[in-house]
Amino acid sequence: MSTDKNRATAAAILPLVGGPDNIVSIAHCMTRLRITLRDRSLVQDEALKALPAVMGVVEDDTYQIVLGPGTVARVTPEFEALVAEGRAAAPAPEPAPAASGHTADELAAQGAAIKNAQKAKNSTPFKLFLRRIANIFVPLIPALIGCGIIAGLNGFLTNMGWVPAVVPALAAMASGFMSLIAVFVGYNTAKEFGGTAILGGAVAAIIVFPGVAKIDAFGQQLSPGQGGVLGALAAALLAVQVEKWCRKWVPEALDVLVTPTLTVLISGLVTIFGLMFVAGEVSSAIGTFATWLLATGGAFAGLVLGGLFLPLVMLGLHQALIPIHTTLIEQTGYTVLLPILAMAGAGQVGAAIAVYYKLPRNRSIRATIKSALPAGFLGVGEPLIYGVSLPLGRPFITACIGGAAGGAFVGLFNQLGTAFGSTAIGPSGWALFPLLDGKSGMGMTIAIYAGGLAVGYLVGFAATYFFGFTRQMLTEFNTGPDADTDPQTAPTPPTAAEPVPDATSPVPVGR
Repeated sequence: MSTDKNRATAAAILPLVGGPDNIVSIAHCMTRLRITLRDRSLVQDEALKALPAVMGVVEDDTYQIVLGPGTVARVTPEFEALVAEGRAAAPAPEPAPAASGHTADELAAQGAAIKNAQKAKNSTPFKLFLRRIANIFVPLIPALIGCGIIAGLNGFLTNMGWVPAVVPALAAMASGFMSLIAVFVGYNTAKEFGGTAILGGAVAAIIVFPGVAKIDAFGQQLSPGQGGVLGALAAALLAVQVEKWCRKWVPEALDVLVTPTLTVLISGLVTIFGLMFVAGEVSSAIGTFATWLLATGGAFAGLVLGGLFLPLVMLGLHQALIPIHTTLIEQTGYTVLLPILAMAGAGQVGAAIAVYYKLPRNRSIRATIKSALPAGFLGVGEPLIYGVSLPLGRPFITACIGGAAGGAFVGLFNQLGTAFGSTAIGPSGWALFPLLDGKSGMGMTIAIYAGGLAVGYLVGFAATYFFGFTRQMLTEFNTGPDADTDPQTAPTPPTAAEPVPDATSPVPVGR
C-alpha cells in the first residue's frame, strides 16, 4: 500500500512538471525532489503546491519539490521509474487562473518572485562554489543520521548498564562510517568537480590509513585521520586538477596507466607532506574557536547565529557551515552549532501561528499555514518561509527575532557549562531530539533544547503578533474573495495590543 501511495504521488507530480520529456535529471536531498527541467514554463506551480504530499516548491539551480524527510526517498525512485517508462511528450495543461485578492496563491507568487530575484544574486562564483561544496556533503546526511541515532542508543544503554554484549556492536555500527567519512568526502568531491570519483576516494583514504602514523611531517608524527574531512576535501580537489592536467598532456595510449598513477602519487605526496598538517591545524582551530565562542559569549553568539540563520539560507551562505558541522562531529562526536541554528525554525513556526491569528478572515492563507505547520514543527520550514512569512515581509523579520531569542537561550546554557549538540546534520525542530548528545546527561540536554524551542515559538509569535503587521497590511490581507465575511464564524485572536504605527508597505526580503 505504501508503494502504491508513493507511486501515486510521483504520478501526480510528473504531468505537472511537463511530463517525462521535460525532465533532464532527477536527484533528491533530505526533504526535496530536485529536478532539472528543459522548459520551465511547462511547470504548473500552483497545481503542484495543491497536491497533498507537496509541502512547497523552491526554485534554485534546480526545481525543488518539498516532500519531507522519508517521503522524498521513497517517491524519488518511483518518479525515476515513471520517467524512464514514458518519455513520450505530454501536452502541457493550461495554467491555473491567476488568483485575485490577497490569498495564499498570491503570497506564493510573490514569494516565487522574490526567490527568482535572489537566485540571480546568488549566482556568483563564490556562492556557486559553496553550493558545490554542499553537494559533496548532502549525500552523506542519511548515514550521519542513522549512525548518530545508533550512537545515542549506544550511549543510553551504556549509561543504564543494559545489554552489555550489544554495546560493542552498536559502537562499531555508530563509529564505522565516521572513521571512513574522509573517503566518502574525497569520492564525492572528485565526482562533483569533474574528476574520477574513485581516484578522489583513493587519495582521501591516505588520511585515515593507520600507516601514516609512521610518517614525520613538519617535525611532527602524523596521526590517522589528521585533517579529517577538510583534508579529504582539499586532497580530492588537488587530485581532480592533477587528473585533468594528465588527461591534457599524457598520450592516449598511456592514459590508462599513467594518469591514475600520477594522480594518486602527486596528490598523495602533497596530502601527506602538506595538506594533512595544514588541514589538521585548521580543523583544530575550528573546534577550539567554537568551544571558546559558546563558553565565553554563548548567549550573544546564540542570539546572532539564531537570528541570522534564515537570511544566511536565503543568501546561500549557510552552505559554508556544512563542512564546519562535519568537522565538529568528527572531533567531539556532535556539532554544538546545529541546535542553536535550529532555533531559526522555531521562530518561523511561532511567526506563522501569529499570522494565522492575525488574519482570521483570510481562509486561504490560514489553510496554507495549517497544512504547513506539522512539517514546520519537524524542521521543514520551506512551505512557511516561501509561502507565508517571506512574501509578507515583516513576519519574516519577526521570525528571525524569535530564532535569535531561542538561540540566545540555548547559547546561554552552553556559556554556563551545559554544552551539547547534534550527532548528525540535516534534521531540525522536533526531529532533532533523537540526535542530541551532551556532557550533562540526556535529561538536561533534552530539557534545554525543548526550552529553546519554546522560547523561539513564543517570541516569534509575540513579535509577529504585535509588530508583524501594519494597519495597511491588515486591511489588505485580512480580507479577500475567499474571506469569511461573517464575524461570528471568524476565530477570535488572543487579546493583544494594537499593531505598530502604519508603514507604507511590507518589507521585501529577498532569498
